[in-house]
Amino acid sequence: MILEVNGVEFRYRSKEVLRDIRFHLDRNEVLAILGPNGVGKTTLLKCMNAILKPKSGTILIEKEDVLKLEQIEIARRLGYVPQRCECARLTAFDAILLGRMPHIKWNITTEDVMLVEATIKRLDLEDLALRYIDELSGGELQKVGIARALAQNPKLLLLDEPTSSLDLRNQLDILEIVRDVVRKEDVSAIMTMHDLNLAFRYADKFLFLKNGTIFAAGSISDVTPEIIREVYGVPVTIRNYMDIAVVIPTP
Repeated sequence: MILEVNGVEFRYRSKEVLRDIRFHLDRNEVLAILGPNGVGKTTLLKCMNAILKPKSGTILIEKEDVLKLEQIEIARRLGYVPQRCECARLTAFDAILLGRMPHIKWNITTEDVMLVEATIKRLDLEDLALRYIDELSGGELQKVGIARALAQNPKLLLLDEPTSSLDLRNQLDILEIVRDVVRKEDVSAIMTMHDLNLAFRYADKFLFLKNGTIFAAGSISDVTPEIIREVYGVPVTIRNYMDIAVVIPTP
């Protein structure tokens, strides 16, 4: 087990956003957090990364309490990719190299540079390496953000709507990268998503949020049309096409 979330609750001032969130994630698994807008998906990711501090509950990564770790230790364990990466006048190579910061003691080493180069090659970003990130497309920028997170050598990737505002090709590219990394490395991933069909195609487990708490959780075999209707307020049919579950809204 890589992650345990036990009884997490969070409030924005007096407004309750998350209530009694409990789940766990094993190694080499992809978890999709699903639910309508404003249900607390991004807030939950930020709590896991200690960007936000929960009112109560514990978040354990490899049995260590994230909320008690120094920020640099969190960065060594968790790679976070937000919905929108801040653009600066950096090349893609330098932006990815920033992912090594939690591991750099005095100066950048040859090992750091080689790891960044290997990450760039792995994600097929050689053509982007010397381009400035404020000149990249949304899909290119998202790939650079994932590469920077991977350069941290994290145990867990947290991705906030990684396919948001991307075209179909870039959506598939991003999710193929995430799944490939999780399958081949000692890494797990948690993604917040809106597209149910993409989630069913690439995730191993699902967590549906409703009214700030977990409405349902499990694997693809546990997801029913009734769950989706209750969470989203939309009647659907689930069909199997080429061994992939497909959600179809019904009239």
